[in-house]
Amino acid sequence: MLSFRTRLTVIIISMVALSVVASGLLMLKTFKENHIQVLEETLEREMRLIAAQMDWVSGDNEEVINYYTDQATMLQELMDSRVTFIQSDGTVLGDSSFNPSEMDNHSNREEIVGALKTGIGKSIRPSDTLHKNMLYVAIPVTNEIIDDTYVIRLAMSLDEVEQSINSLTMVLIVGLIILFVIAALTSYRIALSLTKPLEKITQVAKRIKNMDYRARVEGIKQDEIGELGNAINAMAESLQIQMARIRQNENHLQSVLSNMINGVVMMDANGAILIMNERAENILGVSARKLIGKPYSDIKQQYELSQLIVEGFDTKEFIHEEITFYYPEERLLELNLVPIYHGNSSDFGGILLVLQDVSAIRRLERMRSEFVANVSHELKTPIAAVKGFAETLLGGVVKDEETTRSFLQIIYDESERLNRLIGDILELSKIESRRAPLMLTPVDINEFMSNTIAILEVSAMRKNIHIDMTSPEEFYMEADEDRLRQILVNLLSNAINYTPEGGTITIVISESKDENIVISISDTGIGIPEKDLPRIFERFYRVDKARSRISGGTGLGLSIVKHLVELHKGTICVTSTVGVGTKFTIELPSIQ
Repeated sequence: MLSFRTRLTVIIISMVALSVVASGLLMLKTFKENHIQVLEETLEREMRLIAAQMDWVSGDNEEVINYYTDQATMLQELMDSRVTFIQSDGTVLGDSSFNPSEMDNHSNREEIVGALKTGIGKSIRPSDTLHKNMLYVAIPVTNEIIDDTYVIRLAMSLDEVEQSINSLTMVLIVGLIILFVIAALTSYRIALSLTKPLEKITQVAKRIKNMDYRARVEGIKQDEIGELGNAINAMAESLQIQMARIRQNENHLQSVLSNMINGVVMMDANGAILIMNERAENILGVSARKLIGKPYSDIKQQYELSQLIVEGFDTKEFIHEEITFYYPEERLLELNLVPIYHGNSSDFGGILLVLQDVSAIRRLERMRSEFVANVSHELKTPIAAVKGFAETLLGGVVKDEETTRSFLQIIYDESERLNRLIGDILELSKIESRRAPLMLTPVDINEFMSNTIAILEVSAMRKNIHIDMTSPEEFYMEADEDRLRQILVNLLSNAINYTPEGGTITIVISESKDENIVISISDTGIGIPEKDLPRIFERFYRVDKARSRISGGTGLGLSIVKHLVELHKGTICVTSTVGVGTKFTIELPSIQ
């Protein structure tokens, strides 16, 4: 396909060429007609002079023919034109170029007919005798001497006229070629000046179409095309601003969706999924790439969810429900199906599904309920004991001083246990609410561990339990010394309480790859069943409830340990084998 510039150049050149060719042809035609007309008028004047000056004779004999032939020959020498004398019946009486007796009858010749009919006859045709293109002009002659009408005919060759026209034609052709070249160059420059700005505008428009909104039309004149370029620039600037706003809004929306703790799924009126954030992917266990643009029925793993969505599309009303998902893992979800309408109209646009994992919330609620029940149960036992023995003493039934002393000791022990329980509850509450900030100081691990072991050494010696510690010579860390001691005392106390007599407790202190402090406490105690390991850090959870109460435990020690470790930005884990022993591993950052 030809370019617009080429088409415009061709059109301009064609118009110039047609105009010049038409003008040349018209000029040639006019030149030829004027030249012939001048010749005709000249021949007519010459013939009228001949008619007026010549002596006319009549007859049919040879002398008359010779007379007119001689006159024709003489006149031809004077006028340089072929002269012919013809009778009205077409008989040739004399001719300056041929023998009249051998010539055909001329009654049907166009110029003869015209002369006899209108007074002058003209004709242009090839001569039958001379075989040239000739101009014939004839006039009738009437004289008193002759009884008949004669016709004088002059003929002139058009070779000179044709040569003049050919010469003029060559000049015109050369001029046309030169003019055509000039017109082509001029047309190209004109087309270039018109199309170059349009090409720039077209290139910019294509860049805008390809979302390059920074493209601008530059270097154009302030004319109609310039106004078009300015309009394109204004449109590009407006689109650039709008696309920047759209991208910014999209980024904000994407950031919100990506960082939401709730799963969000948006479906159109036909049920096709339009939006699905990362949290929804995790909850549903399906990649968004597999579902975007597809119907919600493709979420085949969750039949109850599909039924709720169907109900939402049927009723087009808000639906709130809690259902249990078993894929990819078991969890309790709170579902909110919100119908979407376009603006203030009643045109239904789809459904927004919000998924919230409430498993942790429900678990915390259950733990809170269990905590309240456990606290009530733990408080009820010592209070009942104190009340019972106190009532017995107040009743005056016991008279024996030794028995009374025994009862008072029980009341004292239960009160002490009750005090420890309330103290641990308050301590745990304070730690959880972070109302007890850490007092961080440099701690020499070796000296710290030696002092801690010394605190529990008496309890260990009672059961003939050996405590062995392995540690680098110099080891320092940043921690709250009192809280750190509380952690280790709790763990060591549990190890002593649940390790049979003659057992061993091993403490190993080392440094991890991340330069964290790792403290592991292993014992050769009774161990913890595997099913109980995930719950040992829960409040009031006891593996051996009877033995725990005998040892004076409140059931909150490990829970306090876990919270204190987390307060130090550390981690704690446990491994255990029943009948072999238990190992607690704490990893704490050396610098807080």
